[in-house]
Amino acid sequence: EIIVLSEGVQEYFLDTYGRETRFIPNGVNRPIIRNAEIIKNKFGLEKDSYILSLGRIVPEKGLQYLIEAFKNCKTDKKLVIAGGSESNKDYYNQLLELADGDKRIVFTGYVYGQEIQELYSNSYIFALPSNLEGMANALLEAMSYGNCCLISDIPENTEVVHEKAMWFEKENAMDLQKKLQMLLNDSELVKKYKTEAAPYILERYSW
Repeated sequence: EIIVLSEGVQEYFLDTYGRETRFIPNGVNRPIIRNAEIIKNKFGLEKDSYILSLGRIVPEKGLQYLIEAFKNCKTDKKLVIAGGSESNKDYYNQLLELADGDKRIVFTGYVYGQEIQELYSNSYIFALPSNLEGMANALLEAMSYGNCCLISDIPENTEVVHEKAMWFEKENAMDLQKKLQMLLNDSELVKKYKTEAAPYILERYSW
């Protein structure tokens, strides 16, 4: 048997190889919501004071577009890039160089346990600018914490969130900037996405 994580990949196997596969999506548990304690002490982060991107730091995650877009946004909020990159130091260094000179951008390095819970619990927006995904665990987790999510419009992302998150055109930093600024300027819209995210994702993707 072949297991796939998205309906788009299921269609690909059928169209390309005439092969039936089993669609078994990733799942998520109901999370523990945490106050900003560790992240406040380590990085100066308060509730709703930052945009979060969390995961492996590799080229297919499209973080260069997020940094480029954020640098052109008018906001006092921070951009937090959480995660490490043992396998691709060159890419990580490129991102550091791209972010150089903007003190609002914070690289946390690897984060674990309660730190991750606090980052998800207190972010204003969760951003996932990927060019390529299977089914992003980070997206499921972010929505389970009640985050307003801004995602690239690849099918592997959009089929998970449907209308419960905002999309931008993948690899398009200008469109990403436009959508990011829209959310930064409209706290009521962010609140709407936050309210709808957790019930929706926990109903569909709970283990």
